[in-house]
Amino acid sequence: MHLTVIPIETPTLGDRSYLVHDGGVAFVVDPQRDIDRVLDLLDRDGVRLTHVFETHIHNDYVTGGHALARTTGAAYLVNAADDVSFDRTPVRDGETVRVGDRMAVTALATPGHTFTHLSYALRDTATGRDVGVFSGGSLLFGATGRPDLLGAAHTHELVHLQHASAHRLAGTLPDDAAVYPTHGFGSFCSATQSDADASTIGREKESNPVLTQDEETYVKELLDGLGAYPAYYAHMAPANAAGPSAPDLSPPVTADATELRRRIEAGEWVVDLRNRTAFAAGHVPGTLSFGLDGGFATYLGWLIGWGTPLTLLGETAADVARAQRELVRIGIDRPAAAATGGPADWSDRDLASFPTATFADLAAVRRHRAVTVLDVRRTDEHESARIQGALNIPVHELPHRLDEVPGTEVWVHCAGGYRASVAASFLSAAGHTLVAIDDTFDNAREVDLHLVGPEA
Repeated sequence: MHLTVIPIETPTLGDRSYLVHDGGVAFVVDPQRDIDRVLDLLDRDGVRLTHVFETHIHNDYVTGGHALARTTGAAYLVNAADDVSFDRTPVRDGETVRVGDRMAVTALATPGHTFTHLSYALRDTATGRDVGVFSGGSLLFGATGRPDLLGAAHTHELVHLQHASAHRLAGTLPDDAAVYPTHGFGSFCSATQSDADASTIGREKESNPVLTQDEETYVKELLDGLGAYPAYYAHMAPANAAGPSAPDLSPPVTADATELRRRIEAGEWVVDLRNRTAFAAGHVPGTLSFGLDGGFATYLGWLIGWGTPLTLLGETAADVARAQRELVRIGIDRPAAAATGGPADWSDRDLASFPTATFADLAAVRRHRAVTVLDVRRTDEHESARIQGALNIPVHELPHRLDEVPGTEVWVHCAGGYRASVAASFLSAAGHTLVAIDDTFDNAREVDLHLVGPEA
């Protein structure tokens, strides 16, 4: 039989982990914090986990590697050069690890995303075939991992190392070898994004800028294209170097309407998990909209002050459980409380609401009266194409810049509606008169909104 490679998707963070087995024994690469997903697959396929490999000390999620190894008795392989506070099996460039009778995994130093980044090349020793390479945050589909997550002082060196590492992989592995990256599926750890779902070394040689451009062009274009990344990344590497434990996913304590009001008035975060349409129609005053149908964990983790008590409001217990699972992946471990049902169950006072609209509605309104247009996209998005006269405060900066929003009627927009809803909830809680634009920015080009910028 062929070796089996099972991607374990975490689409909300734009990442993949991998479970690989020969029908008897298995290894895992870059597991997420909620290791029950891996344990379920091991049980389903009737295989025994013997090794867990980390490509790097992750910046965008809390690893499940340490907990998975402890739970299963597997060896935990982390670069010998990484400064960690737990027992691990150190692995070095060029070292080959045998997993079962057929799988040979060779560590390849591929610095660039981090200085100590490793990729792992898999060979099927029964056939002599190079199956593929688990490239972590090195070679991605049509892109490479970001070189700026260790700080500006290291970015220039890392981007050049990233170029050399990609060429090392392309020169080491045959064209038909599969590429299995951890990042690049919407992750902010990727410098750019691709729609590809699978790739090979040969395909990347034809299409990936790091392999088709000269080094100077690649470096310039990648650095010019880097935008902001989530603030919670600052907490991930220290957590991973400490050896994170398995998460507690048991239900939080239940809060009633009186308790929810007390928490809101104390400055805690009470987060409504419903979709943005439902939130706009009616919500508990002072609650914040982070719907489960969008980039929930990414944006909540980006905006929240680390350590702020967090209460979750979901229509069902399953919604609260899903939110908990997403949050433990970024190190927000235990909600202070939770409640289920709807806003009428959660509030002891009248509900708040605000209208939603389209870009066509905004164009029509602006013909008759002046309104403030608040663009909460990232600065790079705003600069490339924007509504003339719009105020740009990126959503991740808004909680600390609310005093810059005029007291006039505010129409808030982003690129698709999710971030605008998040922003609208902060504006609503602060008492602003507002309209949330729930529309795609492409439609702003179709109406008379006077777009400006190089891509307008």
